[in-house]
Amino acid sequence: MREEILNYTQNRELSWLKFNQRVLEEAQDPKVPLLERMKFVAIFTSNLDEFFMIRVGSLFDMVASGVKTKDSRSGMTPKEQLDKIYEAVAPLYKERDKTYAEIKKQLHPYGVCGLDFKELEQGEKKYVKKYFKEQILPILSPQIVDANHPFPHLLNKDIYVTANLKVDNKNMLGIIPVPNFVSEVLYLPGHDIRYIRMEKVIMEYMELVFDHYTVTDKNYICVTRNADITPDDEALEINEDFRYLMKQTLHKRRRMAVVRLEIAEKLSPETEKYFCDKFNIRKEQIFRTKMPMKLDYMFAISGNLPDSMKRSLTYHPFSPQPARGLQDGSIMRQVKKKDVLLFYPFESMDPFLRLIKEASVDPNVMTIKITIYRLAKKARLVEYLCAAAENGKEVTVLIELRARFDEQNNIDWSERLEEAGCRVIYGFEGYKVHSKICLITYRNRNEIQYITQIGTGNYNEKTATMYTDLSLMTANKEIGEDASNFFKNMSIGNLDGLYKHLIVSPTTLKAGVLRMMDEEIKKGSAGRIVMKMNSVTDVDFIEKVSEASRAGVKVDLIVRGICCILPGVPEYTENLSVMSVVGRYLEHPRIFSFGKGADQKIYIGSADMMTRNTEKRVEVACPILDEDVKRQVNHYLEVMLADNIKGRNLTKDGNYIMRDQSEPLIDSQERFMKEVIYAQKVQNDKPKNLMDRIRKIFGK
Repeated sequence: MREEILNYTQNRELSWLKFNQRVLEEAQDPKVPLLERMKFVAIFTSNLDEFFMIRVGSLFDMVASGVKTKDSRSGMTPKEQLDKIYEAVAPLYKERDKTYAEIKKQLHPYGVCGLDFKELEQGEKKYVKKYFKEQILPILSPQIVDANHPFPHLLNKDIYVTANLKVDNKNMLGIIPVPNFVSEVLYLPGHDIRYIRMEKVIMEYMELVFDHYTVTDKNYICVTRNADITPDDEALEINEDFRYLMKQTLHKRRRMAVVRLEIAEKLSPETEKYFCDKFNIRKEQIFRTKMPMKLDYMFAISGNLPDSMKRSLTYHPFSPQPARGLQDGSIMRQVKKKDVLLFYPFESMDPFLRLIKEASVDPNVMTIKITIYRLAKKARLVEYLCAAAENGKEVTVLIELRARFDEQNNIDWSERLEEAGCRVIYGFEGYKVHSKICLITYRNRNEIQYITQIGTGNYNEKTATMYTDLSLMTANKEIGEDASNFFKNMSIGNLDGLYKHLIVSPTTLKAGVLRMMDEEIKKGSAGRIVMKMNSVTDVDFIEKVSEASRAGVKVDLIVRGICCILPGVPEYTENLSVMSVVGRYLEHPRIFSFGKGADQKIYIGSADMMTRNTEKRVEVACPILDEDVKRQVNHYLEVMLADNIKGRNLTKDGNYIMRDQSEPLIDSQERFMKEVIYAQKVQNDKPKNLMDRIRKIFGK
């Protein structure tokens, strides 16, 4: 182990929990509209669910297998990491409960009321009881657990209502699964949005379900199971169909070990021991929550509000704007003349989709090739790719079936694409294909030419309105030739391809980034490095950042989530600053900037500086060669680095603190929304003039 690195690094799991605490802080911000604050509670909750399923699940496996290898960034064994995680999560539950209760209380005057049974009015209680007896009771599947009835398998993240039952001096456990095919909440009659969770309704009327028993100790519970299953864990037969293997993997995920038990009411010592024995867990893995275990319904409530209430309880409406610099008419024709950069969700994804649609019917287009990691449930992109294949174009889709929790969606789309005549390939054993690259090849007279798109985010039309991402469309011939070679290499299973402009993991991306960092290190205090990512865990990169800092290079990292390197540590990272932005939209671009002025190199791509991305995934980063586009990206970085409303600074002890709130106050996402709206008003300006005017009006 490189012992020195422990002086300026932290554990990745504890760093992630600090990030999720930042999400909870958005829920606590009184300047954020109330229902948006409740959504942040929901996001915090779903984030924590996935954290337990994947990260805790992985550590759980290591402990069960007797692994005692120490983490290279914290020096802790898997067992020690789990202990620290349970210790750190417990106070987060209490903070979340308090936050939820406060928001819920403030929503009541607006007529948005999540209720306990005791809070119902008399008429509402009658309504709920009638509804339960007529609509819910007939479809319940209650079970008892005794000597003749074994403890059932509880599904991951499903809610079960439980109680102790007694009859003829015999004690047993009663369990009722809350049906997945009924609404999570029961809305009450009236003009206000008054509702009660379905598990609370079932718990109230358990005596009607177990009518032969004495019912005590009512509760509802939810287990979280290890979901860290990948095909790499399976014995792959060379002729086995990959889609079939993925379907088997998804089935196996349902029966994995329990890593967490959530409870609504305090357990007696006897019941606590009973559940610990049944689920093979420790009491530290049991977490009590006073708020709903699922909050997805909050998004539906927000969508169904009358307009008058939406204005008070949600963010002001914003629709992605047309891309600056693009006119009506052919996208292909405009991209052939000049590089175009789209900035989601401030600008619409529509120009890229129109590009594919145009290509699908253009008689000069011969091939369309694309890598796909995640798609929306409804995807115009797939329609256009299928149309292209049906129009005689050669369409190649490299789709990653192992995109976690999107596996089934990708299986379904791969079948649809194949049916339309697309050539579908699946990547590599041991390496996920996470790149976001699309290549259109067309013939211009007798010359082969290209339009290449490189993105930082998925081709997902839903998340393109929720995540910030960059999407470059270029007709640069050398980048097109690189992209053509990339797809050829993917088709023949070659991970070692070399390219003139693109840097591609697992072979050249990390080496390329480290090489460009070395160039800045040689400049000493005249060097400059700015990088924006979602996570930083790669040890080689971390050591290089420390080396740059010690050489006097000013390094700024904008890291949304996990950051294992600590800034401001004397002798190691004194010239490093790390900030995180958590706001209305999920920050997602990966931008790598090296140097200043005419010598500056900027890359955008799909990779975080995580070992899994740099060594175990196929990732692509592309240089920004167009000066106007480079000016745009620099502007985005400048504004984000200046964000002192949603931005937080990481300290050398691993905590996040508010930034200096002196003027000018800058919320980077709010600024970008204003800028694209302004850009539409002066859309006839040349790109350089437009950026100058934006700086003059908005600053930065």
